[in-house]
Amino acid sequence: MDVVLWWTGVWCQSSTEKMVMVMVCCCTLQLISSSPPLLSLLPLSSSSSTLSSLSITTSSSSSRRRRRRRRVLTTFLASSSSSDTNSNSNKNDGKKKDDPEPATFNPFGFVTDNPSSRSAIQITETPAEAGNVGQMLYRIEDKGREYGSTIKSGKLRWFVRETGTNKSRQGTVVFLHGAPTQSYSYRVVMAQMADAGFHCFAPDWIGFGFSDKPQPGYGFNYTEEEFHVEFDKLLQVLGVESPFFLVVQGFLVGSYGLTWALKNSSRISKLTILNSPLTVSSPIPGLFQQLRIPLFGEFTCQNAVMAERFIEAGSAYVLKLEKADVYRLPYLASSGPGFALLETARKANFKDISSRIATGFSSGRWDRPILLAWGISDKYLPESVAEEFQKGNPSAVNLKLIEGAGHMPQEDWPEKVVDALRRFL
Repeated sequence: MDVVLWWTGVWCQSSTEKMVMVMVCCCTLQLISSSPPLLSLLPLSSSSSTLSSLSITTSSSSSRRRRRRRRVLTTFLASSSSSDTNSNSNKNDGKKKDDPEPATFNPFGFVTDNPSSRSAIQITETPAEAGNVGQMLYRIEDKGREYGSTIKSGKLRWFVRETGTNKSRQGTVVFLHGAPTQSYSYRVVMAQMADAGFHCFAPDWIGFGFSDKPQPGYGFNYTEEEFHVEFDKLLQVLGVESPFFLVVQGFLVGSYGLTWALKNSSRISKLTILNSPLTVSSPIPGLFQQLRIPLFGEFTCQNAVMAERFIEAGSAYVLKLEKADVYRLPYLASSGPGFALLETARKANFKDISSRIATGFSSGRWDRPILLAWGISDKYLPESVAEEFQKGNPSAVNLKLIEGAGHMPQEDWPEKVVDALRRFL
């Protein structure tokens, strides 16, 4: 059975310049079959009477439908005309007296309870008003690039923050962030560590922050091995000499920093780990589980406030507007960061990665000093994860609990992180 549709569109424009379309659908069903028609199965004597009856019924039904459509259209046009008349009347009255301004329309007010996020996604009827995406991008496009520059490594461009110089007497520290954030989280720690005599680098991983975000399948597929290879190239371009100090934090690409360390232990002098999944028992946040769901993940990854909400959900604090602006900027500027995160999450085997980390840093396999600086208010990874990891190699792992800090201690309480790093390094 085929359904044949005829659509009739009527457009009406009100004084508020909003378009309303009325769609009237007339549907005719046509029976197509290789079997004999229904009428041919009837006796000859009754065929003509049946056909006549069907014709009369069809004709009367069509007539009723046409009259009903005319009544609907007439009623709609009359109501629209009345609405326009009332609107024009209200406008004329408005010229005589000052009416209060209508409340700003905010269709996404339910997205988040964070005041900074709410102010960031206001969508107003007038495009030039503050709060729409274009205006917000103009307001924040130069934010968040402290100490940073673009470095070409192979075919890819990395955004790398650098403090101190290669003549710094205390050595070189490389800071690696996790998903879905960026190296911006280390800005305060890097500045204070440079003052203490360290030469610091903090790159945005490929696909994150202000680094390149290639489309999967075109030179970069967001696999663990590819992240390792490109990171090796970057260290060579930056001239980072081994051994150096490595600081790692976070999920996904943060974990790839740890698996890179396991394969390159001779290049690391000391290792510092901030809140990261370190054991098989480490919970997987809902964001990464959602990203792995077909179709739903494609929608989730394009949430412009995803990064800041992830940070706030793992902490006891709300980001200030100027900080939230930077974390959301890459996701507002293009769809690239969202799809890079989506591809990375779907290519990762979380349990396997955590298992390799727990085994690789255990006693007898890793002998270099490890500082485990752990924000005890982390809502993603409980303190028990850090304690379990320390038990795997108590002689090498020094556990330092940071009160008042959540999943990202370097953002929540950078001064305490710097104090722990200076004592350790």
